[in-house]
Amino acid sequence: MMGSKIIGIFSHSSGRGLFLSYLAFIIMALITGKSVMADTQVIHAGTLLTVPGQAPLSNQTIVIENGKIVDVKDGFIEVAAINENAELIDLSSSFVMPGLMDMHVHLQGELGPKNDSESLRMSGSDVAMASVHYAQKTLLAGFTTVRDLGGRPEQLYALRDAIEKGWVEGPRIIASGGVSVTGGHGDIDGVSPDLMEMYTAKTVCDGPYDCRRATRRAIKFGADIIKITSTGGVLSDTNTGTAQQMEVDELAEVVKAAHSLGRKVASHAHGADGINAALRAGVDSIEHGSYANKESIRLFKKTGAYLVPTLLAGNTVLTMARHSDFMSDAIKTKAIDVASAMTSNFTKAHQAGVKIAYGTDSGVSRHGTNAQEAILMFNAGMSAADILKSATVNAADLIDRSDLLGSIEVNKYADIIATSASPLTDIRELLDVDFVMKEGKVIKHNR
Repeated sequence: MMGSKIIGIFSHSSGRGLFLSYLAFIIMALITGKSVMADTQVIHAGTLLTVPGQAPLSNQTIVIENGKIVDVKDGFIEVAAINENAELIDLSSSFVMPGLMDMHVHLQGELGPKNDSESLRMSGSDVAMASVHYAQKTLLAGFTTVRDLGGRPEQLYALRDAIEKGWVEGPRIIASGGVSVTGGHGDIDGVSPDLMEMYTAKTVCDGPYDCRRATRRAIKFGADIIKITSTGGVLSDTNTGTAQQMEVDELAEVVKAAHSLGRKVASHAHGADGINAALRAGVDSIEHGSYANKESIRLFKKTGAYLVPTLLAGNTVLTMARHSDFMSDAIKTKAIDVASAMTSNFTKAHQAGVKIAYGTDSGVSRHGTNAQEAILMFNAGMSAADILKSATVNAADLIDRSDLLGSIEVNKYADIIATSASPLTDIRELLDVDFVMKEGKVIKHNR
């Protein structure tokens, strides 16, 4: 009777409907002696890779509450024994593992012949809508976390925040702010002088103290990580090559400023001189690392920095350079040279014990095809077990999220994917992910 009175009071209070209804539910539960149950899901996993790099387990039960893993049990435990109101997700015939992570993407577009015209015609709102589309494709492919290392900052940060708030679906985003030098890779190129003046970012810098300012500005406006371009780049429409472009003092100031504000630094770097200078400056990862030499490998191992190889980007631009006609001669020359070196240098780095974190440079390649990187890594000599580790455990370590991501363990986010067979046996299984869950929400389930 008292409960009826309480509900009546709340239902007649204008302007507070949703909140008061929820409050009434809580009070009713207390009055009637019933507990308010957390949202619980139970996964029966036929084969479960809890921690990539370790041996998988057979016939396991994962218990999830409110988006986090609360238990992993041996055997298929009946739902009623855990929580009679829990949802059962039957993956008893599947290979189950942590969600994959891509440490180098560009969600705002895809490389193609219309890039120049689209960059002039698309508004910031258009770019934001496109990035939502590409983010969804990435998530459906089984990649639950990404580092986005370059795009329009305002739209990138808005996408990151919208996903975090649950407004749109997409992978968790670690969003970068870019710092580059005048005329270098990352600066505007290939357009008229008037447009160059208009589109030059305020984080383009010259000299150590200006680069310190640019770094602080990028962080002020929302960057989770700083991305620098210590060397030239393939897709810059200039014939400035792929050797070092940022000076040693500039690199040092960027790293010092970023680290002092709690941000890591990722360095785009092809040429060995730029790779080595960036590593000496203390960057946390090298992106591409195409011409890494013996000194590079020594510095990688000394500093503990990660290599993010992006073999898929190299393969993509090589194919386009050979079979398309929209690239300039300068870009084609660089694409062919870099792609030829990238794979062999990745193999040498891996064999030498350099830490590898999975990354594709998607946006150069098509979004949603991120798993193609795994095939290229395997063909270059990396084991399937190490590939899975690079896309989970290592990636989580690189972004300082090992406490929440990278494995299926208690107190971590329920970022979980499944394939019909084991990618440890056939890495191509990653090309066709059947099940995707992010923080307990089922995104995809091909039954």
